[in-house]
Amino acid sequence: MRFDIRSKDRIGITQEILAVFSQQNWNLATVEMHLHHTFVELDDNATLGELKKRLHKIEGITEIVEVDLLPGERRSQHLDAVLSKLQDPILDIDIEGRILLANTAAAALLKMDKISLQGVSLAEFIDRPLSSILSSTAKTLDINVDGHAFIVDITPVFSYNQSEAQVSGAVLLLQSLRRIGQQISAVSHTPSDSITSLIGSAEATQTLIKNTQRFSRLDMPVLIQGETGTGKELLAHMLHEKGAREDAPFMAINCAALPENLLESELFGYAPGAFSGANKNGKPGLFEIANGGSVFLDEIGEMSAYLQAKLLRFLQEYSFRRIGGEKEISVNVRIISATHRDLLSMADDNTFREDLFYRLNVLNLQVPPLRNRRADIPALSKHFIMRAAEQTNRTPPHISESGLDLLMTYHWPGNIRELQNVLFRAVAMSDDDMLEDHDILVDSKPEQRSDNGTQGAFGSWEAAQDNFEKSLLSELYPQYPSSRKLAQRLKVSHNTIALKLKKYGISST
Repeated sequence: MRFDIRSKDRIGITQEILAVFSQQNWNLATVEMHLHHTFVELDDNATLGELKKRLHKIEGITEIVEVDLLPGERRSQHLDAVLSKLQDPILDIDIEGRILLANTAAAALLKMDKISLQGVSLAEFIDRPLSSILSSTAKTLDINVDGHAFIVDITPVFSYNQSEAQVSGAVLLLQSLRRIGQQISAVSHTPSDSITSLIGSAEATQTLIKNTQRFSRLDMPVLIQGETGTGKELLAHMLHEKGAREDAPFMAINCAALPENLLESELFGYAPGAFSGANKNGKPGLFEIANGGSVFLDEIGEMSAYLQAKLLRFLQEYSFRRIGGEKEISVNVRIISATHRDLLSMADDNTFREDLFYRLNVLNLQVPPLRNRRADIPALSKHFIMRAAEQTNRTPPHISESGLDLLMTYHWPGNIRELQNVLFRAVAMSDDDMLEDHDILVDSKPEQRSDNGTQGAFGSWEAAQDNFEKSLLSELYPQYPSSRKLAQRLKVSHNTIALKLKKYGISST
């Protein structure tokens, strides 16, 4: 039975109440003291009527009521309800590493109920010494709990003795690498874009879509081959989103964008103290973070011979060691790779491993260039014009017959990406409701043009982007002669426009 004994604030009143309990041989299980309130839990022999009869003579008592829960019990229930809603495991431990409290997710992880976990040493479940967990500073560690990899956020708990703080335990928030990967994947791409951009009525496009959907259901490595700008990454997203791993992480990395040592650490992670400048707690790689999901290796043909050998070993067993680590880590991921290069020719030249090619090329998607799927240009153009109008905050214009004829006859060396940029520039620079052929700026003779001695429309994709940005800003700046006005027109930040104007030497003079 639980009671709230309400009283005035008087010295000695609690002692008098406890003395009555002793005289009546009532077993006192719990007592909580608050200003004007003494909450008690007594055995069943103490009824409300009996309690009022025995305590009415004590000076200062104003009322006695029966309650369903003591304040501490109510707080504990509410806290437990809150913690039970959290998907991440949470553990509260004392200075000896014994578990004081665990939420529902933690109990499920450790395969014990929350009551049974109380008093059990955390050391039974983790692969680190307790000394690395219990410290006076908050920190984040890479940890293995009952065979599962987690990132743990550690918040120390302090007690105070004569104003001197001492560590009395810690609260641990465990985040699984897979869950972190899902969060990264969710903010790094939009699934709708990958599917809507695969539009078109050309036979080659329909065949590509059909094969992509079929391959998405086959949990095997896929190699996507095609020219730059054809949408290989969009196909990779579609393979993931339409397959059995759709709810798991999708992690992508460009093998040409990083030097060998950084690419290795991004893929495989590294152990604590693996090299100078490394995070002292180590770092998981993409293969760990994407466990259960898919990893997209773009521009796989640019990978060094050393990493090709390391990737081949990984593909044999789907296990690896972090850089500087000793523990073998096994993961379950689907590898999707892409390249614009002829990997078999590279294998003949000994610049790409033939055995790795066959490991990656279990399923193959050949992406046709835009010049071989011209029937898709009208639908793609409408889609990109709509998106450009949204980005520039204007009514979507139509395209004239002459404009569409120009798009249909141009050979598109930059493929879909070039089409998107050309149409964005046309929409951004025109205020008319109709895009004419003179609004669409393409090179009529790209095969005869060279930039700094290189053949083709541009020396590289980066050069093409620079050329597009410079042309767009040069033509718009006279109409919007300040970086702030131009930034408002193009719906980007003022700093972005200011930096671009400086980069290309564009000014009002």
